[in-house]
Amino acid sequence: MRVLFTNPPWWVTPKPLKVPLFGASKVDWHGVRAGSRWPFTQWGRSRPDHHFFGDYVPYPFFMGYAATYVAKHTGAEVVLRDSVVMKESYKSYFRWLDRQRFDYVFFESASPSWEHDVAAIREIKRRRPEAKIVVTGPIATMGAKILGQAPIFAAIKGEYEKGAVKVLKGAEGIIDFDLLTLEEMNAAPFPYWDDVIAPKYCDSNPKGTLFPQAQVWSSRGCPYKCIFCVWPAAMTGNDPDGTQKRSVRQYTPEYMEAYLSELVDRYKFKSVYFDDDTFNIGNRHVERMSDVMRKIGIPWSAMCRADTISLDLWKVMKDSGCFGVKLGFESGNQYVVDKIVNKHLDLGYARQAVAEIKRVGMTIHGTFTYGLPGETSEQMQDTKRYLHSLGLDTWQESGTAEIEGSPLHTLAHKGNLGKYEGAHVDQDYQRSKDGNVKFQELTKQLQDGSAGVGQIGIGS
Repeated sequence: MRVLFTNPPWWVTPKPLKVPLFGASKVDWHGVRAGSRWPFTQWGRSRPDHHFFGDYVPYPFFMGYAATYVAKHTGAEVVLRDSVVMKESYKSYFRWLDRQRFDYVFFESASPSWEHDVAAIREIKRRRPEAKIVVTGPIATMGAKILGQAPIFAAIKGEYEKGAVKVLKGAEGIIDFDLLTLEEMNAAPFPYWDDVIAPKYCDSNPKGTLFPQAQVWSSRGCPYKCIFCVWPAAMTGNDPDGTQKRSVRQYTPEYMEAYLSELVDRYKFKSVYFDDDTFNIGNRHVERMSDVMRKIGIPWSAMCRADTISLDLWKVMKDSGCFGVKLGFESGNQYVVDKIVNKHLDLGYARQAVAEIKRVGMTIHGTFTYGLPGETSEQMQDTKRYLHSLGLDTWQESGTAEIEGSPLHTLAHKGNLGKYEGAHVDQDYQRSKDGNVKFQELTKQLQDGSAGVGQIGIGS
């Protein structure tokens, strides 16, 4: 049995830009899909079949873990082809596919890429009619609605290691959530890497990243219920309206030390980025991972919250080689953070954490979002003021994307959610599946003088 886990090309019709980027007179638009919490389109220097290192591309975590898990538990011959990081053209991808034969093709998708992906699925089926196509990712939370839109054999909800094995053993149609237990997760094989894709993944933030860079998880899930967040609601949990329990499963130090030692030794990575939903959930996990990274002996960074560890732990991270962290603030208005986002982050305490992180010598990349449901122009201005008062090294500003499986998507259909009392959708609310597209529209409105948010831009 041959099985393909595919992240096909996602190129977008080039859009005109008013100013050149990166010193280039022309840029192409492409999308990032598997591995991205919020799949979106972006401009970059790469062209179809011409990879230019530096464009943001995340490692396809769910796919990477599923590929090796399926190989171990079924004995199938498994291939993972990440055309997005390879910057493969459609022509090259389908030429390669024409030379292959697969019994099953697994395809991860979400609403930002779904219209594009339906066409790709149909073309794959046309060229390889013998293959059974299985859809995974947030789009699978839509259930039976997607089965009639393309030649789909099965759709797996949530993380899909165990679901994929079920399909290869005969299951079809909608496969419900069946997450790995903590014990199963720590007994699973390490995720898929190969010599072609390993050096190409790139996330330049936080400042100080060295390449090639290993993007890894030390945990799965997050207990917090931010309105727009997709993975804890739709992949590592089943909580589309923010009312169910969300759990965190952390890898053991033994698993992580063995995994990172093998990964760094084989591919000569120069830094590690922990792209967990929230890396620093609890002092104990941070202390353990810091001990692991002392043994690994290369610089590292992580996706964190400002308030989930004691302030003294930032220095412990720094002393073990951590050079920087990403912190999600989302808004600079406390009401928005509490009542719309439902993040419950004390912005005053977050400011103290920023000061401490800077004091110990680490860099900080902050993330902020605009266009939340019920957010006013003045509240967006508060975000701008708060952002610029923090002294961050880099920052990211985006439009709030609505992706299936998240509370924001549920809100848009129900009108209100109890856990998000300040969030509401009215005629002025701008719905968008693609956060970058929404951000560009917000920016255009500002330039046209039709909104009062102030200048928005990507920080550097």
